[in-house]
Amino acid sequence: MTPELFIASKAAAAMKALYGADVDASTLQVGVTRKEFEGDYTLVTFPLLRISHSTPENTGNAIGEWLKANCPEIEAYNSVKGFLNLSFSVVYWNEVFAEIAKDDNFGQLPSTGKNVMVEFSSPNTNKPLHLGHIRNNLLGAAVSDLLKACGNNVIKVTLVNDRGVHICKSMLAWQMAFDGATPETSGKKGDHLVGDCYVKFNDIYKAQVDELVKSGMDEETAKQEAPCLKAAHEMLVKWEQGDKEVRDLWAKMNEWVFKGFDETYKALGISFDKTYYEHDTYLLGKELVKAGLEKGVFVKDPDGSVWCDLTEDGLDRKIVQRSDGTSVYITQDLGTAQKRFEENSLDSHIYVVGNEQDYHFQVLKLILKKLGFDWADSIFHLSYGMVELPEGKMKSREGTVVDADDLIEKMYEEAKATSEESGKLADMTEEEKEKLYHMIGLGALKYFILKVDPKKTMLFNPKESIDFNGNTGPFIQYTHARIKSILRKAEAQGIKVCACALKSDTPMTAKEIRLVKLLNTFPSKVAEAGAQFAPSTLANYAYDLAKEFNQYYHDTPILKEENKDVLVMRLELIAVIADVLRKDMKILGIELPERM
Repeated sequence: MTPELFIASKAAAAMKALYGADVDASTLQVGVTRKEFEGDYTLVTFPLLRISHSTPENTGNAIGEWLKANCPEIEAYNSVKGFLNLSFSVVYWNEVFAEIAKDDNFGQLPSTGKNVMVEFSSPNTNKPLHLGHIRNNLLGAAVSDLLKACGNNVIKVTLVNDRGVHICKSMLAWQMAFDGATPETSGKKGDHLVGDCYVKFNDIYKAQVDELVKSGMDEETAKQEAPCLKAAHEMLVKWEQGDKEVRDLWAKMNEWVFKGFDETYKALGISFDKTYYEHDTYLLGKELVKAGLEKGVFVKDPDGSVWCDLTEDGLDRKIVQRSDGTSVYITQDLGTAQKRFEENSLDSHIYVVGNEQDYHFQVLKLILKKLGFDWADSIFHLSYGMVELPEGKMKSREGTVVDADDLIEKMYEEAKATSEESGKLADMTEEEKEKLYHMIGLGALKYFILKVDPKKTMLFNPKESIDFNGNTGPFIQYTHARIKSILRKAEAQGIKVCACALKSDTPMTAKEIRLVKLLNTFPSKVAEAGAQFAPSTLANYAYDLAKEFNQYYHDTPILKEENKDVLVMRLELIAVIADVLRKDMKILGIELPERM
């Protein structure tokens, strides 16, 4: 039972005893006491004056006196202008802590029975994953695990954009300039090789545009008439017609990319329950276009194109089918959404996509509602800001992105250098060191990205993220390792740590009570983060808990305590702190080491 519910139930009992009134405990207002007043939690007594027929101060004093006399958990009270501030006793905090320590599932919320789908990553197969994809993947994976912790049945999916003119550009450049190169002959990961092809196409395109401009053509016309661009569009037409040569090349290059993606996903600890491919889904939604025309939701223009007029809704006209009968991207999304909701009995669907697509998802939901799908309101676009570097924005076609694989390797190197400088790994084997470097590097990367509110554009600085002090992943990892070290020393001294040995009358310092209070908020932090799709809430909670522990550790010689009951309580306290840090960071996809 939370402190708020405990106080509300006892206050209801007080009202019955003092005034003979039956008060519904759920209607009572209880919150954390403001910092300028003494107390732990505050009961608002104004609504109770109609029952007490007394002043706010007298009513508060009467309830406070009854609680102090009848509840050993209440140690003191003070009544201030309609607010009853209550201080819990050490007995109460010992009991709260014992409940936390004995609960193996502490922080895991009850099942909601709801099916939630989270789509994230959704890369194009014309380039390797980069820093922007990393934010998307880490955010999508963390939100998925967060929603699981909130009791939902979560289905993680990705939609791979494996068709379109952008893919044809890479294919064409490979034919023109790569002399049959493969990942094996080039010594490159497949996604990197195809990404090089995409960059090369842009170089060829620019050169052709420049030539056309020099020959007297205006620049805008030149951009449309460049031979390589026309060839890419012709290749797309052949693909849609099922041309064997084009399809075979497309399949071969996509296979290279998929294998490369899988390696990167594995390095990041990312997995999916189901992968959708655009070549399977791009025709979905065409039946909805027909239905929309019949319902009058869509209109057909004289050229044969089909549109949805959203001007009365404050938006614009949106094309849903071209004049040649081919579908556009939103048509696919309409059909895919319908298929997913029907096949998975979804209660909600979350799309983790950058904020440049805000308008797209606003239109998607609105069209689905107009088509009569009530579940359209259950679609949520988790919009996030871009990741920028000190040098500015990244551009894929110009090859100025931070490659995901390179960044993961850089984080490993930073972690290795920083760890070796500490001089604390001398007794570790080389295998243990390697595992630790990867754990620290990935932990730094994930935490640095996830601690930022998703809506905000963020500036990424690898060296800053690896710092062992401050609000970083390595600081939390080091805190966990420090606690584990203390517990190993206790075990070596024959001291057993067990929640069953905790006693309700064990003395607690103010710092220990503060730690118990902080631990007790963990389930509510999980719920809050889940409701807001905000892993940053949990990241910053872990930092606050780690920081609070380190201050406590600095002031408290834990293993030198002579009172056995206090020693057991303190060891169990730090063991629970380590466990909560592990649970919290696991939701964020971050491992915590036993030693550092």
